[in-house]
Amino acid sequence: MLDDINSGIDGIPEEAVSGRAKRGTIADGLERAERAQFTEPLPASTQERTGFLLGKLKGGTKALAARLGVSQRTVQRYRAGTVTRPRAAAREALEDETCEHWQQDVRTEARHRAASTGFTISTRATFGFDAGAGTSDSPRPRLLTQRISGAHAAAIIAAREAGATDDQLTDMVGEALADAYFRIEGTGTADLKVRLRDIDYIDMSF
Repeated sequence: MLDDINSGIDGIPEEAVSGRAKRGTIADGLERAERAQFTEPLPASTQERTGFLLGKLKGGTKALAARLGVSQRTVQRYRAGTVTRPRAAAREALEDETCEHWQQDVRTEARHRAASTGFTISTRATFGFDAGAGTSDSPRPRLLTQRISGAHAAAIIAAREAGATDDQLTDMVGEALADAYFRIEGTGTADLKVRLRDIDYIDMSF
């Protein structure tokens, strides 16, 4: 019976529940790559995740409520275990916050390793090309899996951490793939400009 009324106690519209901005396509791929490095499972329940975050964040239930986009009273109910099934947006925000603070040393090590040795990108997207002297190829879909250099990986990771937009990150990924796959020294492709657009999916593997 209690779970049946859990979804209605916040007093906040569903679309306003999450206090976290949505990640862009590239940032989301990087986030999944980092989460794949976790060596221990996340806390499983709403109560466990809330307790974990309250132990990590300053400001107590009020600060966590602001980050989740719910009321302070709701966070108190999460902690007490009287609300076990948050609404979808609040549940997603709680998972994101938990992941952000879970095994931070593991995440940091994964970023450092990727920035040093590079990482693999698998994508299905539309690529267009400009090859100097006004020549170009019409954009067309491609399925591509390619490892990029540590220099490009470091720049992409740093830009994401600095708050780069998804368009900026997309251009950087396009440049990285251009260097790794499309450009060949000593040929007409050495100065090829690559335009990456309309990404159907993209995965990164650290």
